[in-house]
Amino acid sequence: MRKEIARGAEAVIFLEDNKIIKNRIKKNYRIDELDRKLRINRTKREINLLKKSSEIINVPKLLSFTDTEIITEYINGNKLSDVFDNIDEREKICFKIGEYLAKLHNKDIIHGDLTTSNIMINKNYIYFIDFGLGFISNKIEDKAVDLHLLKQALKSRHFYHYEKAFLNVLNGYKKFSNNFTQIEERLKSVETRGRYKRKNK
Repeated sequence: MRKEIARGAEAVIFLEDNKIIKNRIKKNYRIDELDRKLRINRTKREINLLKKSSEIINVPKLLSFTDTEIITEYINGNKLSDVFDNIDEREKICFKIGEYLAKLHNKDIIHGDLTTSNIMINKNYIYFIDFGLGFISNKIEDKAVDLHLLKQALKSRHFYHYEKAFLNVLNGYKKFSNNFTQIEERLKSVETRGRYKRKNK
């Protein structure tokens, strides 16, 4: 039986027969032809990112797809966001997150929405999920922003652990990144811009 387990702005997620089904939903406020074109293009992009990422890190296995639907394996585990504050292996897991993100960035894959809600954990194995906002880019800025968004997600959801957690993410990232120095410098710039905007609101 198909069961709805999540609903976002762009898609509805179902669980059926140990498979995850992501269906990009029609937007009634958009012209039909434009809406379908957008949904098809975004689905194609996500499929491409899943295929590329699967050669580098753990992601759900792509099983099948249509123009606007993606079917992947179901990861039998927990969202990291649900267990992050209580797990014993937090430092190792954060290091591994940094490693995975660096390996994606080395291939110019930007996740676009890497939070602990988009990481699954199963027996200390982690999987990055939901590449719906991802894209391909070789820009240092985009890679720094990817890291910045992860840091902000840790800070907002896991405040008591986020500083040490992100330090471990950076340690893993540094070890595996092809251009850590440039990205770290840009990350500092991105964070400075963010503080300036908040100060002048």
